[in-house]
Amino acid sequence: MKNIKILGLALCALLSFNSCQEEDNFVIESAASRPAEISLPTASSSIVLDIENPDAIATTVVWDDAIYNVPTEIQYTVQLANSGTDFANPIDAGTTNETFLAWTNSQLNGVAVDLLQLTPFSAADVDLRIKSSLGQNDSEATFSEIVTFSLTPYTTEAPMVFIVGNFLSASGYGDNWTPANAVPISASGFGETDFEGYVYMNEAAIEFKILPTNESFDGDYGDDGTFSGTLIQEGESNIQIGTGAGYYYIQADTDALTYSAQRTSWAITGSATPAGWPDNGVMDQDMTYNETTSKWEITIALDAAGEYKFRANDGWDLNFGTDGDDNGSLDYGGGNFSVPSSGTYLVELDLSNPRAYTQTITLQ
Repeated sequence: MKNIKILGLALCALLSFNSCQEEDNFVIESAASRPAEISLPTASSSIVLDIENPDAIATTVVWDDAIYNVPTEIQYTVQLANSGTDFANPIDAGTTNETFLAWTNSQLNGVAVDLLQLTPFSAADVDLRIKSSLGQNDSEATFSEIVTFSLTPYTTEAPMVFIVGNFLSASGYGDNWTPANAVPISASGFGETDFEGYVYMNEAAIEFKILPTNESFDGDYGDDGTFSGTLIQEGESNIQIGTGAGYYYIQADTDALTYSAQRTSWAITGSATPAGWPDNGVMDQDMTYNETTSKWEITIALDAAGEYKFRANDGWDLNFGTDGDDNGSLDYGGGNFSVPSSGTYLVELDLSNPRAYTQTITLQ
């Protein structure tokens, strides 16, 4: 027994343990004598995330090491929480053995919007602390003091509303008057209410409403009963369209409480087509709507020496050209498209994704 005591004391001295019991066994005191100390960000600082530079560093959290009574590797977890919640539901936003952690705009924005559920483009206070632990041993975890800073996130998603009605089944969307099958139309950006989109309505006597979500009829918009383009939410009638089945350009403003529905038929036109530009009564090259692909299409000979655009209803009020990125994306009234080489092409116009309209041409 005496030899065992001597061996235990020798091990204590060799490994610099803080204390050992003078018994057959010895214990390690591993509690921290000082938690980590945050130096950045400072209290009341403000971080505005940059939507234009998602991969750039938004901020770097920096802290001084926690001090433990034994030499060991320390694992740090950076935790965030909505300010004032006392970390009742902490968000683990990164783990490291270093004493710093950098976030890109995109990374921190994901935490802010998806986990903290902050409102995009609105500043909110966020609490930050550093959790220190010895490996996976959370029983010895310590926490730094809390630093509160202001965080402004962003979103790249525009809000949507949804068109539900008696046309869904006949148009290939699913059961009629079912919110989950409703067709989305999109606003121009976050916080905007200028919704638009294209909806195929293969029904002779069309009726529909506009839903804030595709989950229920709560808060639905309908016509005020005059059928003159005015929306209301209480005592509303179904919006009715008397121009028959077709492919409709739907616009709605839930702030101004207005709507419109314009039937459209699309064509390709320009000097690259056999008919040329629609001057002096020249007809457009009409496209056909494909219910299977949800695209307008035409197989046509195109001349590389010419250019082309798309327009609706044999007029220029609704026309699409290139947005300049040369990737097939479309802008209203955009520039003319060029042809890679002369030949016969399948040209497809896809207006099914609201405000993300595209065209493709495929050499046959």
